[in-house]
Amino acid sequence: MVIRQATLDDAAALAVVHVRTWQVAYAGQVPGDYLDSLDPADREPGWRSWLSGISPPAAVLVWDDGGVPVGFAALRGSRDGEAGVGEITAIYLLPEHWGRGAGRALMAAALRHLADAGFGAATLWVLGSNVRARRFYEAAGWRPDGARKVDDSRGFPLAEVRYRRGLDDQGLRPTAP
Repeated sequence: MVIRQATLDDAAALAVVHVRTWQVAYAGQVPGDYLDSLDPADREPGWRSWLSGISPPAAVLVWDDGGVPVGFAALRGSRDGEAGVGEITAIYLLPEHWGRGAGRALMAAALRHLADAGFGAATLWVLGSNVRARRFYEAAGWRPDGARKVDDSRGFPLAEVRYRRGLDDQGLRPTAP
């Protein structure tokens, strides 16, 4: 397996990863009828549009298993308008790959990408009820920073907590020769 930049050809596979991961990870946290209604075919055009318009420092990194993306991390500058702060807007991995180190490797690559882009810190938003994800982030050095929001864009409330971490930690920044 290899981590690489996503291409437009990855749109269909990324839609599958996105939907399947939501359906498993958010079961019991998001209304079941909403999760059941998710269809990768409906998400693919959005992925095509996003991938065709992406420009640095934004990126989508994929965990590639034999030419097929089985996970991804979407990165960009902070959507909260914080200068010098990057954001991981999504990190998802097909459930059959959970607990095998792929998520940690994808997170490390995402953090290196943000550090290399010149960001000094990073944030991400996570469902407050998503205990599994919160444990994963905390094991990677992320901490809640006190910010909270409720996303009701899908017709039901999703209470989110913002996590933050510095990017000078753990050798993420390249060193001068």
